[in-house]
Amino acid sequence: MPSLFDPLPLRGLTLANRIITSPMCQYSSVDGFATDWHLVHLGSRAVGGSGLVMTEACAVTPEGRISPHDLGIYRDAHVDMLRRIVRFVHEQGSAAGIQLAHAGRKASTDRPWLGGGKIEPAAGGWQVVGPSDRPFDSHYPVPRTLTTAEIDDVVAAFRVAATRALDAGFDVAEIHAAHGYLIHQFLSPLSNTRTDHYGGSFDNRARLLREVVSAVRQVWPDEQPIFVRISATDWTPGGWDLDDSLALAQQLAPLGVDLLDCSTGGNVAGATIPVGPGYQVPFAARLKQASGIAIGTVGLITTAAQADAIVRDGQADCVLLARELLRDPYFPMHAAKELGVSITWPVQYLRATSQGTAARTPRTRS
Repeated sequence: MPSLFDPLPLRGLTLANRIITSPMCQYSSVDGFATDWHLVHLGSRAVGGSGLVMTEACAVTPEGRISPHDLGIYRDAHVDMLRRIVRFVHEQGSAAGIQLAHAGRKASTDRPWLGGGKIEPAAGGWQVVGPSDRPFDSHYPVPRTLTTAEIDDVVAAFRVAATRALDAGFDVAEIHAAHGYLIHQFLSPLSNTRTDHYGGSFDNRARLLREVVSAVRQVWPDEQPIFVRISATDWTPGGWDLDDSLALAQQLAPLGVDLLDCSTGGNVAGATIPVGPGYQVPFAARLKQASGIAIGTVGLITTAAQADAIVRDGQADCVLLARELLRDPYFPMHAAKELGVSITWPVQYLRATSQGTAARTPRTRS
């Protein structure tokens, strides 16, 4: 089995290792534009050695933002700063990925450190939308049910956003279908009570995701991978579950999805979740065993030994780290030392290694 620092080939892209910077919202944008904060935040994780650095959820429409301070890719003008970030990430030898997203009924909320409550339209928020008119929770906005014509517009927005992402130079496009955001809302029978061809049966509830994947793959080059982030379970009886996720994987692979980024939860307020180290890994392992598609896993993965064991044991093909990389952007460097693996450091940092100022080959990606 491969190890944490073995390359990961995905179509025409080969990641230098199997540590991925997970998408993490920064709530630091103005009108969807990336800022110097995003350059430093994402750039530091590339300097630190992540094989792939993913942006936070980038909204494909203005009303698809979780908050007014979320990153967006709904305007051509958003591309320039994203291109600068991608260029810097590439210079460090890392690949660059973008997560394309629509928050649906969980949109128009405040920054989490300000309480995260709903923002009314009069205060700079907007009317949120969803598959049905059920709010996520009592302190969230009540969504307006999307019409079929508006669903078509959402699919088109993902397609155009992918074109912009390609223009910015991203190597990987990830479609966000997890954590209770719009596509997950359509997938789960707990949030989707429609009676048309986007509701009811499993195939109908998964239709939006299939259409979005197909639309993105139409414009995304064949040699570049597409990821989909899913929540493998709602952690609630009667909701989306692992069996649904297994069936979904069988539908997504033929559409051109190369990796499932496996998370859980986010669609049911107050769901009881048995949080603990690696608590989501068993879902990823089951999907890897049965789906025949590459799998990434997340969730309280905090040590080098733990991350390496997940890959070596065949539970997942890669690990996506979030909080641990917030605490330590250079986790890959420290992990390599702990595991006895020789990796290439940025030449600017060689004085901190045992090699001192000796010349070394720069990190590369293909």
